[in-house]
Amino acid sequence: MANEQAAPGKLGRMLDGIERVGNKLPDPAMLFLILLFAVWGLSALLSGVSFEAIDPRTSSPIEVKNLLSAEALTHFLTSMVSTFMAFAPLGVVLVAMLGVGVAEHSGFINTALKKMLKVTPLKFLTPAVVLVGIISHTATDAGYVVVIPLAGVIFFTVGRHPLAGIAAAFAGVSGGFCANFIPSGIDPLLQSFTQSAAQIVDPDIQINPLNNWFFAASSCIPIVLIIWYLTDKVLEPRLNRTHKVNTEEVDVPSMEESTPKEEKAFRVATFIMLTAVIGFFSLTVSETSTLRDANGSLTSFSAPLMQSIVPLIFIFFVIPGMIYGYMTGTFKNSIDVVQAMSKSMSGMSHYIVMAFFCAQFVAAFSASNLGALIAVEGASGLQAMNLSAEVTIVGLIILVAFVNLFVGSSSAKWALIGPVLVPMLMQLNISPDLSQAAYRVGDSSSNIITPLMPYFPLVVVYCQRYVKDIGIGTLISMMLPFSLCLLALWSSWLLIYWSIGMPLGLGASYTY
Repeated sequence: MANEQAAPGKLGRMLDGIERVGNKLPDPAMLFLILLFAVWGLSALLSGVSFEAIDPRTSSPIEVKNLLSAEALTHFLTSMVSTFMAFAPLGVVLVAMLGVGVAEHSGFINTALKKMLKVTPLKFLTPAVVLVGIISHTATDAGYVVVIPLAGVIFFTVGRHPLAGIAAAFAGVSGGFCANFIPSGIDPLLQSFTQSAAQIVDPDIQINPLNNWFFAASSCIPIVLIIWYLTDKVLEPRLNRTHKVNTEEVDVPSMEESTPKEEKAFRVATFIMLTAVIGFFSLTVSETSTLRDANGSLTSFSAPLMQSIVPLIFIFFVIPGMIYGYMTGTFKNSIDVVQAMSKSMSGMSHYIVMAFFCAQFVAAFSASNLGALIAVEGASGLQAMNLSAEVTIVGLIILVAFVNLFVGSSSAKWALIGPVLVPMLMQLNISPDLSQAAYRVGDSSSNIITPLMPYFPLVVVYCQRYVKDIGIGTLISMMLPFSLCLLALWSSWLLIYWSIGMPLGLGASYTY
């Protein structure tokens, strides 16, 4: 079972080795600083080299920009603060955690967890966590700041290893990023790039925004099963052997029966929260709602509703947290509420430091054009191999998974390599819909093993709450089996799906 002690075995010894090597790396903050210096050096070395690769964004050859020039260094210094302040994940994390902190320290989340665990059989806890992680994509990045840390709390509460819960949720949220049975903003975002790339060959072609919906929905099944098995049978036994939780330093949630006062407070707080949710979303019903974008969509990334997700998380955690706290006596005045927020922020101090250096690195890497060079050269290399359709699709998945280690943004990668690969595959009679589905598989699978992913350091911080000596190597060794199995088995799922002719989505096809 999940909590059995496991002998190391070949896989365990390999992962232990990866962890040891990875943990010898500097602190993530310093790692980003070193990578920043490396980007500067590479940009200076390659800035004078002429490349034949064409940047699809400008239709001109890619030029690596020298970041050590006087002009570039001046820009770096003058924009350092604005680069940090504009680092999107930082605001997402801090604003959401302010609200979560109130709900957590009031006791509302603890009571909610006890009720959830009463109706969720323990043997299905892992798949339930994974499925919630996958569904969280509908609310953009909410999974990273809500689902992943709560998964650790849930596992710890029932006596399982909390890092296993964090890993399962991380694998669902990030490894299964492009799978969901609920349409989300990622669908029209990718479709827009796919359509513009396909129109290079066929100016009249139109791609449905939900052209991968059926495949993305069906992918939830193998993803949940893969992560479930690896969490319970591979990862958790190893964690029980190698990483003992320091229970003395962890704020253990109480699993005692709720008092009548707590029960009443929970019912009132939940009712008011749900009423507020229903009231807010009733404002989206009208076609003229200000929460819709210019085209009337609620799920596009430009829709005010999608841009309001993080503030809504803050509000819908603060409301029940404050009501519950005042009714139970946990909060006696506004000072207690502010102190709850302050406690949640104190745990984010390390992440804020990492975010500063990460923001500088990400901005420099983007400005240098090194990411664009890697992506376009990789796509051109795949094109030159002239492989069969099936092998080309697998090659596309592997290429995207590799490029994802350097270019984290899903839309940025597809904007770079889509204009090369989509027209190329159309010449092989492979539809843009199938190319996009393959891209989604590769884009998700390696998210969970790259420290360059902006939320990766945050997951390290979540783990350190339970085991202090956790580092980058530990998290990579935890997530590597998930990444490799998702890459292999999800690719196989796409090939099987293709071979039996199951529909990819609305208005989609396999051949062009």
